[in-house]
Amino acid sequence: MFWLAITPIGVILVLMVGLRWGASRAGAAGYLSALAIAIAFFGARLELLAYTHAKALLLIIDVLLIIWTAFFLYRVADEAGAIRVIGQSLPHLTADRGMQALVIGWVFGSFLQGVGGFGVPMAVIAPLLVGLGFSPLSAVVIPSVGHSWAITFGSLGSSFNALMAATGYSWEELAAPAALFLGVAGLGVGFVVAHAAGGWAAVRRLSGTVLILGGAMGTGQYLAATSGLWNIGGFIGGLTGLVVGFPLARWHRGDTEDNGSLDWHALLTAISGYAALVVLTLCIQLIPIIHDTLDKYRFTLNFPRLVTTLGHTTPAGPGREIPLFRHASMILLVSALIAYLIYHRAGWYKDGAFLRIVSGTLKRVITSSVGITAMVSMAVLMQHVGMTDALAQGLSTAMGRAFPALSPWMGALGAFMTGSNTNSNVVFAALQMRTAELLGFPVAIILAAQTSGAALGSVIAPTKIVVGASTGGMAGREGEIMRKMLLYIGILILLISFLATIGVML
Repeated sequence: MFWLAITPIGVILVLMVGLRWGASRAGAAGYLSALAIAIAFFGARLELLAYTHAKALLLIIDVLLIIWTAFFLYRVADEAGAIRVIGQSLPHLTADRGMQALVIGWVFGSFLQGVGGFGVPMAVIAPLLVGLGFSPLSAVVIPSVGHSWAITFGSLGSSFNALMAATGYSWEELAAPAALFLGVAGLGVGFVVAHAAGGWAAVRRLSGTVLILGGAMGTGQYLAATSGLWNIGGFIGGLTGLVVGFPLARWHRGDTEDNGSLDWHALLTAISGYAALVVLTLCIQLIPIIHDTLDKYRFTLNFPRLVTTLGHTTPAGPGREIPLFRHASMILLVSALIAYLIYHRAGWYKDGAFLRIVSGTLKRVITSSVGITAMVSMAVLMQHVGMTDALAQGLSTAMGRAFPALSPWMGALGAFMTGSNTNSNVVFAALQMRTAELLGFPVAIILAAQTSGAALGSVIAPTKIVVGASTGGMAGREGEIMRKMLLYIGILILLISFLATIGVML
């Protein structure tokens, strides 16, 4: 049964990596193969299939709402020119090449991942670094690796939300180990960025700066995530890095003259749109009367006990609960509208801006939404007919005590073949959870390894490499980028393997 159960994942892998299909087409093929195998070999009846797809729909809505509204907020800021203002302000701080790589490629890249995602860090930063004199290869590699540690809690927490949705575990259980693993990985990312910018000489010269910046960003993300603010964890980490990075960058100014003065009024206006997100999130999450009032309104569906003809049972219970007014997507939507008013009042929009924002959002999220819909449906179906259990049994037998070390590589594989930390969590999180349970390992540690490996592995996905190459002047040279990044990302995933191995022993 193991080989039948692994077939849908194999289909996706072959189509995406071998034949270079997109996530939407490959995801649909994987789902259809899972459906056929579930009916033919795992005893899936019509009633079970109907309820399973209803459960999947709740998860799909939960995940997609955050993705849609997160990118909508980014488009609100981007259309106003706020992202450009922030990006153009950073080179004024220092002429030191290594510090520029750290502040722009690592810190600003993490900030952009916190508020946008969808390949935004590479698209924005690669041309900026080329303009500052970096080689096209370095200009692509630096932001690609630089934002990787912030992906799970970036995009306003969409990947972390998918991890919770796929496993049923709460943020209280998952946030601490995930944020800890990613924070340590973030320090490694800083050293990698310094090396990519100036070799070992830059690593030695800037090691203290990397430790300060990485410690500040990792601590900011950890405190936000473990305080219930996981949906802005990546944003808080990146913002903390910007605040700390400003004086550090001025310390490493370099020998060249400053190219013009920094427009502080424009910079503060650009950031103010995101300040609305922070204030609104803090009020809703931390003020009891607001939190409790909004938390009363929830939507879910109750499902009966489901049994296949082979006897695999799913207990009765509610599906994914969606807090209607406290959901991250509602916070993002209101924040986006407030940000729009701020930028509109500042006169930063041209005629027809709102329509361009909406149309730009729809064009960007439709393809990824189709892929996520197919993969969520496949994952939920596999879980309810016993395919996930069959896979977990096979993996537990084959891997044994080595499973924690291999867990982040499985997450990275899922992200590599789907191009997304979110998709990897959807496809593999339940499998990792069940395997950990069978082997007696702490599930939260294994899931932290899953999402950390997926975050790091997602940046070497072919789809991401193509985005970076096209924006950094490396079109047609994607192989060079891949070879350069494979070593860096491989070292970082090995670090997560070590952390996971130590974590299950404690």
